[in-house]
Amino acid sequence: MKNIGEMMKQVQQMQAKMQEVQAKLESMTVEGRAGGGLVMVQLNGKGALRSVSIDPSLLVASEKEILEDLLVAAHAEARTRMEEAVAREMQSVTGGLALPPGFKLPF
Repeated sequence: MKNIGEMMKQVQQMQAKMQEVQAKLESMTVEGRAGGGLVMVQLNGKGALRSVSIDPSLLVASEKEILEDLLVAAHAEARTRMEEAVAREMQSVTGGLALPPGFKLPF
C-alpha cells in the first residue's frame, strides 16, 4: 500500500504543477507576423486571440484579399509558436514522460 500512497502524492504534485502551468499559459503571449511585419497577431498560451495589428498601408479596398491571407498566415505562425511553448511547459510537468499520441493534459 505504500506504493499507492506515494503514487497519490505524485499525482497531487503533478496536479499542482498543472495548475501553475495553466496560469502561466493564460498570461503568456506569443506573436505571429506576416507580410514582413505588416500584419501581427498575438495569442495567449491557450490559443485565445489577444490582439491584431495591421499596417495602415494594407487598409485599402483593393488589398482586401492580401490582408485576409496575411491575417491567416500571421495567426498560423502565432499558433505554431504557442503550441511549441505549451509543449515546453508541459514537459516541465511530465518530466519528459513520453505520452501516447493524442494524449493531452490536463485529463
